[in-house]
Amino acid sequence: MSKESTETQHLSAADTDRIIEMGWEDRTPFEAIEAQFGLAEKEVIVLMRKTMKASSFRMWRQRMTGRSTKHRALRVEGMDHFKSKQQRSISMNKISKR
Repeated sequence: MSKESTETQHLSAADTDRIIEMGWEDRTPFEAIEAQFGLAEKEVIVLMRKTMKASSFRMWRQRMTGRSTKHRALRVEGMDHFKSKQQRSISMNKISKR
């Protein structure tokens, strides 16, 4: 058994979905996926190849090629957040008290 297959076997369906979602996000670096789920970039690629349709995987790989935001080392200085500045802040207490 290869290392990639043993690493991805412990993932739940929800974890796999979240990893794929984070993989598609432009500003989420592979290092964040590794910190949260313990999968290196190569393991994420293997997981996405195994899980996604072939055409979707090819489209993702083409999109990720050369994208500096997916690697912390290639990011411009000052880009250290995972959330876009344009994204609204979500407050957990939205219910007004009467």
